[in-house]
Amino acid sequence: METPKHLAWLNSIAGELATATLIRLDETLPWYRNMPPVRRAAIGGVAQTGITSFISWYKDPKAQPWVAADVFGSAPRELLRSISLQETLQVIQVVVEMVEETVVKEHPDLHTAVLKYSRDLAFSAADVYARAAEARGLWDARLEALVVDSIISGETSQEISSRVAALGWQADGAVAVLLGSTPTSEDPDGVRKTARKLSADVLVGIQGRRQVVVVGLMAPTNDAEAKIYETASALEQYFGFGPLVLGPTVLSVSDASKSAKAALSALAVAATVDSPTRPTHADKLLPERALAGDPLAKQAMLDKYYTPLADSQSDLLTTLRAYLDCGRSLEATSKQLFVHANTVRYRLKRIQEIIVDNPTDPRAAFMLQIALALGAINDSESGVRR
Repeated sequence: METPKHLAWLNSIAGELATATLIRLDETLPWYRNMPPVRRAAIGGVAQTGITSFISWYKDPKAQPWVAADVFGSAPRELLRSISLQETLQVIQVVVEMVEETVVKEHPDLHTAVLKYSRDLAFSAADVYARAAEARGLWDARLEALVVDSIISGETSQEISSRVAALGWQADGAVAVLLGSTPTSEDPDGVRKTARKLSADVLVGIQGRRQVVVVGLMAPTNDAEAKIYETASALEQYFGFGPLVLGPTVLSVSDASKSAKAALSALAVAATVDSPTRPTHADKLLPERALAGDPLAKQAMLDKYYTPLADSQSDLLTTLRAYLDCGRSLEATSKQLFVHANTVRYRLKRIQEIIVDNPTDPRAAFMLQIALALGAINDSESGVRR
């Protein structure tokens, strides 16, 4: 294909053709014309390299079939920062058009060579962007794993906020951490797709046999906890067998470590509960967490159950303690307190109004039993309410 006559002529017009190409870029591509000089120079350099690369390719296409890749080898970072793949193809189109107008017009027998080279050049551009996308995907995956590890380990909120921003975190509402076992077939893309359908964003991390999903709502809502639970329930299918725990809802991803701490504590004791629901709220396992030594759970039980009752009518706390000690028997409680059974019923109703849990329910009674014990220990240690 190559002849000395053609090569000599191509080399003689290379500079003129490059200049004409830059002028054509400026005339036909508004986005190129409006770019800063430094970026225009980078793109112009790529266009000029395309012309010289064509001459090298024409000289020996078999020895280096991917010589077109050299077009992007000179400034791939600058190019990718400056323009999209679509815009890159527009640059290639202009270069090829200029070559066709100048070269093919003078030497029609070079038309086939121009077509083959333009094909190689287009594939080269796609290859560059594909490699960049792959590298970006690997970097995002590593950064996402780092963010999830930071949340689980409880690092500072400033670090977490800056890292999720780099990942393109879109959630602007409440956040909670979902923990469970790693499935046999991991499907992080399925997790993301399902979350997006429910107007939520997620961070997914695999830590050995444990899978972590940080769920964030796209926008603030008045019923954030219910919306978070709805999303977590939809994601249940992407976890393996065993307990699945949802940490408490927090205001933003910068506070996600608080949700993670509670979820980790709950997951550690979830096996003690027969057939827990999937997902289970971490606060539903407060008594087990407290027994396991979780200080957050102990304080939560004091704040939710013991303190409100201790600060109300004194007979409520006494009645509850007697009711639980008597095996939740109204008759035995009324005899021990020397009051009518209806009085016990009235006080239990008042207790339910204060703590928003029914003390006659077996599970609630168990939680209250633990809360009373924690409260008595706390009072003894602090010297309050002796």
